Amino acid sequence: MITHVSGKLVEKSPTSVVVDCNGIGYFIHISLHTFSQLTDDEHIKLLTHFQVKEDAQQLYGFVTSSEREIFRLLISVSGIGANTARTMLSSLTPKQVREGIASEDVALIQSVKGIGLKTAQRVIIDLKDKVLKIYDIDGSITTSNNTNKDEALSALEVLGFAKKQSERVVVKILSQTPDASVELIIKEALKNL
Repeated sequence: MITHVSGKLVEKSPTSVVVDCNGIGYFIHISLHTFSQLTDDEHIKLLTHFQVKEDAQQLYGFVTSSEREIFRLLISVSGIGANTARTMLSSLTPKQVREGIASEDVALIQSVKGIGLKTAQRVIIDLKDKVLKIYDIDGSITTSNNTNKDEALSALEVLGFAKKQSERVVVKILSQTPDASVELIIKEALKNL
């Protein structure tokens, strides 16, 4: 119903803004990602998602259309509400969420507060095909990376390292060198564990 709001920025906090449009103040929920991109200009334009529930009508605002698109994909998943989706976009950039889903990075999705293992897996299962199609990401690249990651993690587990700690280190290594071989991932992980 309301696709964007354009007007004078009256209030600004890390979780919400109030935008005055011709004398009407719209309270809009935002993510930290959107907050970090807001300038100190008096006049702003936010793309919005209008949500009607039994007990509330809420507006969620986004600086970019890609962030709004990811938000809408996330809330389409059973168990992910608007606040959880906003928390995900506050913890991770839209690009990180997109790539995490495309590469089946359960640890990255699960790193968001309030997202458990089952919910992270459901997000990936429900959205992977949509993300690959919408953003035209090459699925073959992400799959080979994921295979390298899985092999490295199982090797580290055999060596006696805790799975959660290993996963954090491996995700960090892959974020710095996405095309790392299994051997390189293991060598770098052993230096950091």
